[in-house]
Amino acid sequence: MPAPSPSPPYSTNPLPGLVGLDGDDNAGEVTWATGRESSVSRSGKRSRIHPTLTNIQRPVASLSGAASIPPSAIIDAAGADPTLPLLSPTAPSAAAAASPDRPYLPHQPKSLAGIALRSFCLGIALAVGLASTLSILLFTNSTLWRLPFFLAALSTFHFLEFWTTAAYNTPAANVGSFLLTANWPAYAIAHAAASLECLVTNALFPRRDWALLGTGPLLLLVGLACVAGGQVVRSAAMVQAGPSFNHIVQRERGRGHVLVTTGIYATLRHPSYFGFFWWALGTQLVLGNVVCFCAYAAALWRFFSTRVRVEEELLVGFFGDEYVDYKNKVGTKIPFVP
Repeated sequence: MPAPSPSPPYSTNPLPGLVGLDGDDNAGEVTWATGRESSVSRSGKRSRIHPTLTNIQRPVASLSGAASIPPSAIIDAAGADPTLPLLSPTAPSAAAAASPDRPYLPHQPKSLAGIALRSFCLGIALAVGLASTLSILLFTNSTLWRLPFFLAALSTFHFLEFWTTAAYNTPAANVGSFLLTANWPAYAIAHAAASLECLVTNALFPRRDWALLGTGPLLLLVGLACVAGGQVVRSAAMVQAGPSFNHIVQRERGRGHVLVTTGIYATLRHPSYFGFFWWALGTQLVLGNVVCFCAYAAALWRFFSTRVRVEEELLVGFFGDEYVDYKNKVGTKIPFVP
């Protein structure tokens, strides 16, 4: 944690209300002829009001009658211009840079503004997706309801990625926990391609029967079940693992990192991967995408087979024979990923 700003030095002035942070008796100077405080007095008060944002100020004025100093020449010890608002982005200071609040400021990893904006946009996308899906189903015979359904599913997935991390592994939560730019740009290209295939095929061939032997309605139900089930399994895995779950493969065992082998982990060795694998394939069944279903299956298998192999090499190093025994007893339930 960054060190706190230095405490103001001790002053023997009998009127402490007229002393600035540096002990300068003139920091509280009053222009007796007018009865109003000088600009230096206001600057000194501002420093006392915001002790966490400024360092010790240099003396900036002497007794009345001394030569005045232009405002542009008044620079505090931290390098900030006190003629600007202390919270102005154009007046940074060393103390502000070292503040424990810095990670939560805009454009930082844990930016509260960034988190709020992403949550707001995902909420809007979810509302638009659900409203559009229901409207198309209730008032038309079009199969294009599948497209806004996909938008709603994506919005829910990305919001829950952040929410479960923030709720059950709070120190690891940051703007990246939404996974909106994970594996960029391949991830975005995949979803754009899926949306385009659904739009083109359902707009140009609305009555096509892409499923063999009339199994379209059955495959649609299977897809819906995969989307819902996959989301539940992934979120449940993140909740149960808590601090032991991280979106980034950990190269070193952290404090509190334990091997979870109970609950959903007693049935699935990598339940979060299992959940996303079937969730993603389920979305393609719902969309009725033939090409993207095959592409998703191939890409997901390649990604998870590689990631599981790399991750488990590290887990064996962390937990030794305990993980080897667990691996031999519990499978992933992902096709061709032992």
